[in-house]
Amino acid sequence: MKITDIFRQQIRTFSFEFFPPKDEISAVDFGINVGRLMNLHPDFVSVTYGAGGSTQERTFAMVDYLHNKIGLNTVAHYTCVGASKESIQKDFRYLQSIHVKNLMLLRGDPPKGSDRFICHPGGFSYASELINLAKELNLFAIGAGCYPEKHPEAHSFDADISNLKKKVDAGVDFLITQLFFNNQHYFNFVEKARKSGIINRIIPGIIPLTAYSQIRRFTKMSGTDIPAELLDSAESYKDKPEKIYQLGVDFAITQCAELLSNGAPGIHFYTLNKSRAAVDIFETLKHKNLPI
Repeated sequence: MKITDIFRQQIRTFSFEFFPPKDEISAVDFGINVGRLMNLHPDFVSVTYGAGGSTQERTFAMVDYLHNKIGLNTVAHYTCVGASKESIQKDFRYLQSIHVKNLMLLRGDPPKGSDRFICHPGGFSYASELINLAKELNLFAIGAGCYPEKHPEAHSFDADISNLKKKVDAGVDFLITQLFFNNQHYFNFVEKARKSGIINRIIPGIIPLTAYSQIRRFTKMSGTDIPAELLDSAESYKDKPEKIYQLGVDFAITQCAELLSNGAPGIHFYTLNKSRAAVDIFETLKHKNLPI
């Protein structure tokens, strides 16, 4: 089923993002986690695409498995890094052949070891070009990414919104945000997008920070605003993993509850291939009688 068909039936959607397991052990863990998350009956799941297309074969195999063997509405991520127009068309036709109806189209990050995007000869430099090609085929519902705290390469917030409008005009059906921890950034972003004429669903992307190492890593990410109270509490619990876990889950629950109560069209969970936090958050939201 196309995601756009789900949107016509539901005001809100709840979804999970996975990445392809890198080895046999992580594949076993992944299978267990997918089983747990299936019990939550997500509206769709998405599968990421490695930098420079490095996980393409595993991404496509995982999309095929989740969509055709498990029966989940599955969104295949795809980027234009390292790909020619001909190879992209071939990949789209392959995804069509395995009955995939939904794509998440992104420019993509540079390959590992490179600090800048380099267009493949005969390929594309922007996500909008990739989106336009997919739209011409008229085979898929198309999603794209957006940045509540501005894309790190954008010169200004207005420039970022302008670039997003180009993607939307090229044929985007829905948007999923990059992760954020301050809800006001999301609300401000949605307001700016609406004023620019973007009417698509803008689904907030949420990640629960459940380990001290995670929190430390995200504090070093440029452009990601982490509330001081979360950082201070994490520092005091840094030697207590279960306390850190509960802190992250509780923060995500509060964040999701505020988003849903103020009109967000659902939640997209960045699971990092783990199920426990997503299950705990989702079940708690359900018990709070929030609109899920």
